[in-house]
Amino acid sequence: MNQQARTIIIDDTTLRDGEQSAGVAFSLDEKLSIARQLAALGVPELEIGIPAMGAQERDEIKALAGLKLSSRLLVWSRMRSDDLQHCLNLGVGLVDLSISASDQHIQHKLKQSRAWVLNTIDYCVKTAVDAGMQVCVGAEDASRADADFLAQMAQTAQAAGACRFRFADTVGIMEPFGVLDAIRKLHSLTDLDIEMHAHDDLGLATANSLAAALAGATHVNTTVNGLGERAGNAALEEVVIGLTQLYGMQTGVDLRSFPALSQQVASASGDTIGSRKSLIGRDVFSHEAGIHVDGLLKDPHNYQGVDPAIVGRSHELVLGKHSGSQGVIHAYQQLGILINRAQAGRLLPVIRQFVSFNKRSPQPPELNQFLSSL
Repeated sequence: MNQQARTIIIDDTTLRDGEQSAGVAFSLDEKLSIARQLAALGVPELEIGIPAMGAQERDEIKALAGLKLSSRLLVWSRMRSDDLQHCLNLGVGLVDLSISASDQHIQHKLKQSRAWVLNTIDYCVKTAVDAGMQVCVGAEDASRADADFLAQMAQTAQAAGACRFRFADTVGIMEPFGVLDAIRKLHSLTDLDIEMHAHDDLGLATANSLAAALAGATHVNTTVNGLGERAGNAALEEVVIGLTQLYGMQTGVDLRSFPALSQQVASASGDTIGSRKSLIGRDVFSHEAGIHVDGLLKDPHNYQGVDPAIVGRSHELVLGKHSGSQGVIHAYQQLGILINRAQAGRLLPVIRQFVSFNKRSPQPPELNQFLSSL
């Protein structure tokens, strides 16, 4: 298959699984703003809530639907008739009906049998389709399910009229090679679209999502900043850039305005972004080491694996303990001051001593003071 010809559909679940993070509750205004920004980035699908949670949740889902965004909207529901009824008449035409796939869940959570699961899929999917909904069947804990039974679930879902099957690594225990095998097998046994839902408990959610796409998945669940239960979900920004840069797969998502959305989600969730968080952390495009700074100034590609402009950012050259003369010359040049290499050599020990003592880079007034004291 020519991977470069493929488009992967991002189904962002910041407003559903992201909000399920412990302690997170978005206001309606925050939800509306986040949804608008996701749509503006070109994210094609948004999972926006759980109707069975109550009347307020349903009213907020209606409000989101009322925005008439370019993104397709879906809601999440347990695969139960009573829950499904709450999903109707909300202005949302697609529902993810979720049911346990692993024997661990079937026996010890649902207290049921595999046959009961298959019968429930058949009944609930047909009921939803008859009500005018399109259905994605969510296989909860698919990563711990028997592969043959998972295939049976997908085939039952397809026969009942579902259009998509969601493979959920609910407890975040998979690794990319296992995902590649599992999705390839599923892809060979069903004509349904396949969606990957990865959790980051082992730090592999993005890698697992990319592996799923490589194996034939058509859709990938993400959240802004990787927000989500426990260690979070696959991060929207990582998955989009990974698919495009590593495999040439297209998503239609433009991340140049992403920093504003990233900061809003962080603020609304009360979840701080680590300074080294890939792509969006404060320091991930900062450079101090002399050899790196010198190389970047000669040609950014010398030490640039990802162009920061993709996410609306730029490189920052920072003076510190490991800076070299070229970095010092550049720092003063940014202040409109030209110094020579000999001056830079005399300034380096002063800068290194300052940084070691103050645990931060010197600011312009301090740089001026250093120079005047030479």
